[in-house]
Amino acid sequence: MSKQLQEAYIVSATRTPIGKAPRGMFKNTRPDDLLVRVMQSAMAQVPGLDPKLVQDAIIGCSFPEGAQGLNMARNAVLLAGLPNTIGGVTVNRYCASGITAIAMAADRIRVGEADVMIAGGAESMSMVPMMGFHPSVNMNAFSDENVGMAYGMGLTAEKVAQQWKVSREAQDAFSVESHRRAIAGQQAGEFKDETTSFDIIERFPNLATGQIDIKNRTVDRDEGARAESSMETLGKLKAVFAAKGTVTAGNSSQMSDGAGALILVSEKILKEHNLTPLARFVSFAVRGVPPEIMGIGPKEAIPAALRAAGLTQDQLDWIELNEAFAAQALAVIQDLGLDPSKVNPLGGAIALGHPLGATGAIRAATAIHGIRRRNQKYGMVTMCVGAGMGAAGIFERM
Repeated sequence: MSKQLQEAYIVSATRTPIGKAPRGMFKNTRPDDLLVRVMQSAMAQVPGLDPKLVQDAIIGCSFPEGAQGLNMARNAVLLAGLPNTIGGVTVNRYCASGITAIAMAADRIRVGEADVMIAGGAESMSMVPMMGFHPSVNMNAFSDENVGMAYGMGLTAEKVAQQWKVSREAQDAFSVESHRRAIAGQQAGEFKDETTSFDIIERFPNLATGQIDIKNRTVDRDEGARAESSMETLGKLKAVFAAKGTVTAGNSSQMSDGAGALILVSEKILKEHNLTPLARFVSFAVRGVPPEIMGIGPKEAIPAALRAAGLTQDQLDWIELNEAFAAQALAVIQDLGLDPSKVNPLGGAIALGHPLGATGAIRAATAIHGIRRRNQKYGMVTMCVGAGMGAAGIFERM
């Protein structure tokens, strides 16, 4: 007998500041420590909720090895001092790992298998390099029919720029605007509600005393946004992926470190514990596209998520479109006719950073708190995904 789906609600959503990789503020900070911090903070933001009610933690990570291997989700639960009755599973959908983790947690609640879940993502691009430590690509990926699988991300962005006729000037202008919006958001305190500060402990050898000096500092601000970004400075950068290309380091996302966590609950828990929801999880969709133009993925995922939600595109108030590359973000905006004023109101990954598997959870926190501050109704998080996919998730302010 069919069972009616129940709603899943977000009662807290938070993230660390985003550090630049590989030499930024989190260069020596383990990703599981970043995850522990946001898990603890997310739980602390719901004081009326007994941690013993949490059933599972689903955490996204693009390259789950090294410092972020060994089932980081379960390890973080234990390291955070949460009850050992809480499970943990680490999932990988590359750049959509974080939003996929949220969707999976919401689905557990919607089908009645859980009432309280932790979802999120963590990634250190300082400690685990792009592609991991020992990448091993199936040689069949280099065959003519599968060669798109072997393309690097930058080359797929060049393919998108060519096919959708996105100029170098347009990409650089988009990047400048991303930095401008991010700086304006920081100055206005727009990231305050979503950000959990992190204490960094640094140790330095003191040659004079023969001792180790310890320095503590607290960080609460993303370090990627540059106020000095301009068309002139970006125009001097050379293309890095193709000899006569248009994609540069300046109009691509930044390599980054960070983590995000959300607490999701059922309506039953809301009522029993008198909790105030931040948002309702509405829908999620993933669609595939040719791997060689993976950046266009959101153009297929966004309409699918809207259909699942019973919404039209103009009902979206806030769209976090991950800026893997300016070329692909502009192509998606152009192809779907998205309102640029609704896309990344506080800047995106070009300015703020893109810690791969954590980005979906981080940007979910941005969208959820953003629509609440501005008294808007629907927010979306969407991104392209390696190997040719797009993902999109929709949230409704409560």
